Amino acid sequence: MPEVKTGNGIRQISEGMEAKSVPFDAISVIDFAAMQSSDRAHRQEVADRLYQACIQVGFFYVKNHGVPQTVIDQAFAQAQRFFALPLEEKMKIHISHSRNHRGYVPLLEENTDPTAKGDLHEAIDFALEVADDDPDVLMGKMLYGSNVYPNLPGFREAIDRYYQELYQLGKRIFQAFALALDLPEDYFENKITKPLAQLRLLRYPPQLEAIDQRQIGTGAHSDYECFTILMQDDVGGLQVLNSLGEWIAAVPIPGTFVVNIGDQMARWTNDLFSSTVHRAINRSGKERYSMPYFFGPNYDTVIDPLPNCVSADHPTQYQPVAAGEYIISRFNETFSYRK
Repeated sequence: MPEVKTGNGIRQISEGMEAKSVPFDAISVIDFAAMQSSDRAHRQEVADRLYQACIQVGFFYVKNHGVPQTVIDQAFAQAQRFFALPLEEKMKIHISHSRNHRGYVPLLEENTDPTAKGDLHEAIDFALEVADDDPDVLMGKMLYGSNVYPNLPGFREAIDRYYQELYQLGKRIFQAFALALDLPEDYFENKITKPLAQLRLLRYPPQLEAIDQRQIGTGAHSDYECFTILMQDDVGGLQVLNSLGEWIAAVPIPGTFVVNIGDQMARWTNDLFSSTVHRAINRSGKERYSMPYFFGPNYDTVIDPLPNCVSADHPTQYQPVAAGEYIISRFNETFSYRK
């Protein structure tokens, strides 16, 4: 069987493009309403469920997340408007024109699986809006700066609103992680005041013919940041690699986000939490849209295995690394414009 390199080492993966259909509880659905409760015991119950999901699968669904459906719908509508533009219009804000990794990425210009031939999707990337005269921008910290937007009335307002809603949800998820790891509830709070949190709008054309395993919607990979909050449309196509090397379909569940652990959280927890390999294949016959929000800490945050995740039986697996430097190194491996 082929192998894939991840933040957790090398895993064998099964052949084929099909994923197993499994009950929803194979990937837990966690009710996040209690994370806004004043009762710590209720918040701890959420964290305990999150802990089990992270050590067993590395993926979970979040319901009662607090993000208004109208905000989600408006963001999806703007994504469809953008990707429907002529290519020459989208190329005006090509990501290579940005000094801080913002803008349009055409088909096949990203390659998440280094053994493959490019991802069959197009994207537009946004992140935290940081003014040009900000000290971190002036110091040349590449991932800070301003976004670029297409010339579409109402686009920026809808996307900025969605970004801010996901930021607030992400802070609640970090709070739950702290409780799950037996840390002070506000442990991550000062590390996400200026986060490297990237929002992507993605369009996947359908693959109707025989599929080359080296060229699919998004190749097999693990995410780079601490976790990803994904909103997917009803088309489906997301597949998660389980511990047996089998692909499991993470089917769309109305009213939920899909959340998965990324490599930075795996490093922070010394591999206690799994950074799970996943991929996307669109065989629906329709266009697929998704909106992942990759949440990482502030640029200079040093990610070093937490002391309570290290023991004599499980020594430190990773050297300390600054969050910004780590993300840049991964972008350099993935995006053709960075070569």
